[in-house]
Amino acid sequence: MKKFLIVGLGNIGEKYEETRHNIGFKVLDSYANDNELSFKTDKLGDILYHKIKGRTLVFLKPNTFMNLSGKAVKYWMTKEKIPLENLLVITDDLNLPFGTLRLKTKGSDGGHNGLKDIQDKLRTSTYCRLRFGISAEFSKGKQVDYVLGHWSEEENKFLKERLMQCHKVLESFVLAGPKLTMNDYNGK
Repeated sequence: MKKFLIVGLGNIGEKYEETRHNIGFKVLDSYANDNELSFKTDKLGDILYHKIKGRTLVFLKPNTFMNLSGKAVKYWMTKEKIPLENLLVITDDLNLPFGTLRLKTKGSDGGHNGLKDIQDKLRTSTYCRLRFGISAEFSKGKQVDYVLGHWSEEENKFLKERLMQCHKVLESFVLAGPKLTMNDYNGK
């Protein structure tokens, strides 16, 4: 049976729940709610196991805070014996327009401290990540306020539909693989 680790990046705590930086958590919570599943707190994060078509998905929301996500990712990959090619990290991306999805199989951290820590702990930048565009609608020097800010009224109108699209992407990643998933969903 194939196992996959699906990691949603975010920060723990109520004050971060509805922020742009927590889109990874939001995608996993949305998927769990739609499938009537629930997370349990375990070592270094909240964990959920889900099976689809003979595959086991291990969802992880690290409780190490964003900038230390690599420790939780490495721990759960080792514990569950999940190969690097079966890792998918869901994160926000300032360089993409709001709601744009882009699956990549490798790349730089793009200035994202969560990805930077994962790359450091795994000692590679060759792992799959689903980037969720949050755009860059902030003035100079206001990046932190923006990513830790709440969704705008306009963004909230489209958020549910974009979350549903993320569900399709992560299931396609598990069932069809990254190449087909990139062809079918990147930029849509």
